[in-house]
Amino acid sequence: MTVTVDAGTGAATELDPEVFDDVLASVRAFVRGKVVPLEEVIDAEDRMPEEIVVAAREMGLYGFTIPQQYGGLGVSVSQEVRLVTELGWTTPALRSLFGTNNGIAGQVLIRAGTSAQRADWLPRLASGALASFALTEEGAGSDPSGMTTRAVRTEQGWRIDGAKRFITNAPSADVFMVFAQVDVDGTDRITVFLVPADVPGITVGPRDSKMGQKGAASAEVFLDGVLVGHDAVVGGEEALGSGYRTALTSLAHGRIHIAALCVGMMERLLVEAGDQAAQRVQGGRPIGEHQLIAGLLADMQTDLAAGRALVAEAARAWDAGEDRSMLPSAAKYFCSEAVGRCADRAVQIFGGSGYMRGVAVERMYRDARLFRIYEGTSQIQQVILGRHVVAEARERLTRAGGAR
Repeated sequence: MTVTVDAGTGAATELDPEVFDDVLASVRAFVRGKVVPLEEVIDAEDRMPEEIVVAAREMGLYGFTIPQQYGGLGVSVSQEVRLVTELGWTTPALRSLFGTNNGIAGQVLIRAGTSAQRADWLPRLASGALASFALTEEGAGSDPSGMTTRAVRTEQGWRIDGAKRFITNAPSADVFMVFAQVDVDGTDRITVFLVPADVPGITVGPRDSKMGQKGAASAEVFLDGVLVGHDAVVGGEEALGSGYRTALTSLAHGRIHIAALCVGMMERLLVEAGDQAAQRVQGGRPIGEHQLIAGLLADMQTDLAAGRALVAEAARAWDAGEDRSMLPSAAKYFCSEAVGRCADRAVQIFGGSGYMRGVAVERMYRDARLFRIYEGTSQIQQVILGRHVVAEARERLTRAGGAR
């Protein structure tokens, strides 16, 4: 059994490979046998059937990245991307059920929480309680420095006031990771608070009506005089002002996760488009034998192969502690753009029928569009990657004695 250890928690972060292979096979069978047949119902009704929710909980999908000591599966990032790729075969609403537990919200506690906070909440998340990541605001999305939600110290703890938007799973969340500005030695600095959903003063708005990803719930969250204890500061009060760094780390992990999801969707799109190209006849022969259609399929195949390799390398480098910034951004940027290209090509191969509701590639075309926005827009990834290139160049020139 190969085990790696997380430097922050000391917890095992890799599941026994044989056990993981069994988990992966079970997830694949579940996705393709149980969820895929319900895709049209999920899209039409904008809800996930309860039997799917129950099954996902029983399979341990609500806590596959949570360390085993807290009741999770404790997969490594390299294992996580393989599992998430399988989830990408079907509607993203499935992954959204438990994605924030394993991703941006759960990672806040795993990497930045106190031992008491982890012991209290991680077992709950692993067993099916829902966590939401409450960072985005009307004027603070890709750039959180414009955040207006504020926490003020009181005798009892902290009072939080503000509003968040586009918060995944907010309508059914059990706990929110709330990011707020705090006065730290005269300077506003972002801090994370662990806020149970049943605390007085929290109001969740109506479910957002979205272009795609039907069945995945998001909504605004309003905090009006929400009072939490001193122990609600994630990481303890010595961590005041460290919320920006915590957000960046959680988002970087989430970028690899989303990139893997895009790879899974590209795999499905290629199969759908390939089947159509092999079966549909025009001019007396299957359309896949026409060079221009073959070119579309070739581009899809190439995007998929490149995305799969990039995600695998990003996950390997993360597990090895070699790169937890540049490669996650590169993987998310490339794969989220690539899945959009693949969805567009798939609709083109289907022709008029690809524009009709009830056809998988039409739904996937709408679903894919969001990947270029959340966990940092494509433009934010470009900024991160560009800065990385310039920083490396400056370092190289300095070493060579030729800095300008």
